[in-house]
Amino acid sequence: MSEYIIPKYTKTVSIIDSDKFLPIGKVYCVGKNYKDHVIEMNESTINEPPFFFTKPPQSVTQDRFIKYPSDTHDLQYEVELVVYIGSKCQSVSVNQAKDYILGYSVGIDLTKRDLQSIAKTKRQPWDLSKGFDNSAPVSKIYLYNDLVDDAEIELKINGESKQLSNISKMIWRVEEIISNLSNKITLYPGDAIFTGTPSGVGSININDKLEASIKGIGALEIKFIK
Repeated sequence: MSEYIIPKYTKTVSIIDSDKFLPIGKVYCVGKNYKDHVIEMNESTINEPPFFFTKPPQSVTQDRFIKYPSDTHDLQYEVELVVYIGSKCQSVSVNQAKDYILGYSVGIDLTKRDLQSIAKTKRQPWDLSKGFDNSAPVSKIYLYNDLVDDAEIELKINGESKQLSNISKMIWRVEEIISNLSNKITLYPGDAIFTGTPSGVGSININDKLEASIKGIGALEIKFIK
């Protein structure tokens, strides 16, 4: 067995109806994957293809209480379908992609929108406005190794619906996302992909309770504390 000169850090998440855990590897996020969100954010044209950015593994959390970050005045939510990779995935076709799916969950891509806007204006990377501790809350993983292309997705704040759409409205389908990304970098078991958010994104305040759900996949409830 290998020995390490420092303690090995591994982020893990729970699975529905299982006492086992999934170790998280790389975390990718798809931008501009719902036309209504592209319009909402006033981002170039709706015909521009989606792109990828990353979050570190420690961004993933299943904690129900999340501390509101102290370095932002505009923390925002983005509800998303998250797909997890189950086996080594390299240069696969769209038709092969579903064979590499381990399961799904509902996730929330938290964004420090004010810091992201500053970085965009300066043409600087905006990694830390997306990839900070606990910036990717997820529900328990639903082990399902097939495609999800038609399911209602919703986010509520304090009981009021803010985002409501359907996975079928994604510009790129799940299998297209996996194929495209696997042709750019090898994906490994435990890698997670946030597949984009519909319109309705907005700000979060301290003491807000967020409820996110995807029919047939799962639900997530978190509260922001000082």
